[in-house]
Amino acid sequence: MTEQSPVTQTNAARVAQSPDGQVVTAVRHYTDSLFSFRITRPASLRFRSGEFVMIGLMGDNGKPLMRAYSIASPNWDEELEFYSIKVAEGPLTSKLQHIQEGDHVILRPKPVGTLVHDALVPGKRLWLFSTGTGFAPFASLLRDPETYQKFEQVIVTHTCRDVAELTYGRELVESVKNDEMLRELIGEENLDKLVYYPTTTREQSPKMGRITHLIENGEVFSDLGVPALDPATDRAMVCGSLGFNLDIKALLEGAGLREGANSDPAEFVIEKAFVG
Repeated sequence: MTEQSPVTQTNAARVAQSPDGQVVTAVRHYTDSLFSFRITRPASLRFRSGEFVMIGLMGDNGKPLMRAYSIASPNWDEELEFYSIKVAEGPLTSKLQHIQEGDHVILRPKPVGTLVHDALVPGKRLWLFSTGTGFAPFASLLRDPETYQKFEQVIVTHTCRDVAELTYGRELVESVKNDEMLRELIGEENLDKLVYYPTTTREQSPKMGRITHLIENGEVFSDLGVPALDPATDRAMVCGSLGFNLDIKALLEGAGLREGANSDPAEFVIEKAFVG
């Protein structure tokens, strides 16, 4: 372990010996506030693309400190990928941001969540609205062939403050369109279905503005050449901050779309799990 180890060697050993302990296989830092990591996947773990699990480390008191994390990898991946913020005062992320390849983290392999195809009724166009690390569950869904089998068009919007914060999402979309294995898995005929719409709110970029404002003024629809939201054709998934989720929900309901759930599918769903 290094001087930046997120836990003491004793606690790290406890994680490694835990039945839920998993090995970190890769870590990548994008900015001073964003990073991704991959861990081993238990052979028994099954999940639907878009679901989340509990990830954690041992706290200073020797007890597990757990938080909900959306699985960013698709359900066919042999490893599990996660996309996280770094919070200096965050009980978990202040430590988790220092993990390195070969370290261990705790995984509670009981996936749940509402950002799944089962929670939506059939439709023509799927909107994936995200801010910040809210892109994570969509990174899973965008690499799942089922997403393209169910919809004629898939539009993913990602709003961040600065251009660098869009890197994870941009590279993910590029990989779907350009990676040979993903192209074959998803199908060449489906690649044109995917539309990426990134915006920034602080640093200058080709497209500025909050997606909520761009929906309200109709700009996003004119930019993409698609009609306004219609409950007869449009379906949506939403993942971001609490304020963002509530604002998008109001816009979707204003357009006539109803919120769904696993037990009661409808036109849109919202993820309510947060990381800190």
